[in-house]
Amino acid sequence: MSTGTALHGQTVVVIGGSSGIGLEIARSACAEGAGVLLTGRDQERLAKAAADVDARSHTAFDATDSRGLAEFFRSLDAPVDHIAVTAGRPYYAPLADMDVADASRYVAEHVQVLLEVARHAAGTVRPGGSLLFMSGTGARRPNVGISVTALLTAGLPALTANLALELAPIRVNLIAPGFVDTPLSASLLGDALEARRDQLRATLPIRRVVGPQDVAALAVHVLTNTALTGATYDIDGGQQLVGHG
Repeated sequence: MSTGTALHGQTVVVIGGSSGIGLEIARSACAEGAGVLLTGRDQERLAKAAADVDARSHTAFDATDSRGLAEFFRSLDAPVDHIAVTAGRPYYAPLADMDVADASRYVAEHVQVLLEVARHAAGTVRPGGSLLFMSGTGARRPNVGISVTALLTAGLPALTANLALELAPIRVNLIAPGFVDTPLSASLLGDALEARRDQLRATLPIRRVVGPQDVAALAVHVLTNTALTGATYDIDGGQQLVGHG
């Protein structure tokens, strides 16, 4: 049931919305009165997420599958108001252990998804609507093992700014979170998760860990503020201000 009106009567597509940040954006959009269309790779998990947020519909496919992505956009009945792309995960590996072919494929697929979604958005999103990408802050402080993720996070603000001009009057923006306490973070850190949480609580200026609800709140603002386009919005609890990555 809607508790707000910021997105009343609008349609929001979340690509990669079955868990974590994407699911929380979907939940917040629904709470603000939007009709939400969810996509994800895992049919069972996606169906559960769609029921959880009362999504209007859900479609399972891999966003890196160009044919599946095109079929999804062709299936839409009417122009939509917003598309949020949260599909994907970071790539961590030190150079000595890296499978270069795998890393190259990861970069290519990530860029491919964003460009293909942008191209479909040109004919799908209403004028004045928006396209929202998700990145990170991995390029802000060099570290061992994050070079591939840093490559992408350094380039995506430039891609966003250029697409904002190409797709205008559709707005294009990028959210760059630091560490966010999600199931993906848990799977990446394993037994080290609680230690990471404790470290962040002790060192971040906000004295707490950033959660997906924080990112979703920012996403709703970026979707609804029609003066915003071509920009990158960091959300990391001040993580870049202290000496911890």
